[in-house]
Amino acid sequence: MKVLFIGGTGLISEAVSKLAIARGIELFLFNRGKRDEFVPEGAQVITGDIRDSKGAAEALGNMQFDVVVDWIAFTPEHVSVDIELFRGRTKQYVFISSASAYQKPPQHYIITEESTPLENPYWQYSRDKIACEKLLMEEQASSGYPVTIVRPSYTYGDTMIPASLNSWQHPWSIVARIRAGKPIIVHGDGSSLWTMTHNTDFAKGFVGLLGKEEAIGQAYHITSDEVLTWNQIYEAIGAAAGEAPKLVHIASSFLISHDPDLEGGLLGDKSVTSVFDNSKIKALVPDFDAALSFAEGIKRTVAWFEAHPSRCTEDEAWNLQMDAIIAAHESGFKK
Repeated sequence: MKVLFIGGTGLISEAVSKLAIARGIELFLFNRGKRDEFVPEGAQVITGDIRDSKGAAEALGNMQFDVVVDWIAFTPEHVSVDIELFRGRTKQYVFISSASAYQKPPQHYIITEESTPLENPYWQYSRDKIACEKLLMEEQASSGYPVTIVRPSYTYGDTMIPASLNSWQHPWSIVARIRAGKPIIVHGDGSSLWTMTHNTDFAKGFVGLLGKEEAIGQAYHITSDEVLTWNQIYEAIGAAAGEAPKLVHIASSFLISHDPDLEGGLLGDKSVTSVFDNSKIKALVPDFDAALSFAEGIKRTVAWFEAHPSRCTEDEAWNLQMDAIIAAHESGFKK
């Protein structure tokens, strides 16, 4: 297969790119060339900016692809450009949506592609993804545009230490905080259920979708089957860091009152129990198996950071914010 990834070097997509190459796919990456260290050997890079539709069209010329995957489309405007740019030049267009698009709070804790509605009143990011899906499915129905939708949930890899509260720019911050014996905030009582998926496991399900005619007009989530409480997740991060974390449980509403930007990520995602039924992806890709437990995956991640000391940076502003929220919570509790 001849496949184009728009992006292809991000947290999730870099693992997919590696597996695609390993399975003999002729892979092209269209991006701005900002993360060349994550381009796998064997991939061909086309330098350009997908946000410059005219320049993108010129860079791609008359190239045709079996599959086009856009890893960085977030709004209907982005998708509209893709529809016109790739109309007639691909047999399958894969849109990367988000499992956060599913109903919040859900009617049932087990999420399936067919029975769980798409509705998220708490997060604009998710509503934009829902709007993208709606636009693409309408285009598929009206013109036969060959769309497949994929909804990742919380997916991590070597370069991300996943938590409900951590610094995005400096993910090592939470490990440094644990090792320093500082308290770690867990939303709620830490008992809600969650799913963590390693990017190498996600890649197995995703690559299996590429070129499958049966996937046209369909949506799939691809996640681990392992279900953990948030307390267990933080305990696993602590075990990987070599230090038991000192967990402080704080209501999501309290956290949001101190930082309104947390509403989407908490009420619109991580504070809600999410257990995914992966029967649909397994039926189409029988060899998909999310084999890596979070306990082992996070050990791998911490080891990667330790092997790259320049990445072990801390976010002082985030640390101060965590300290301030904990102090405010303790003050209110004492009153």
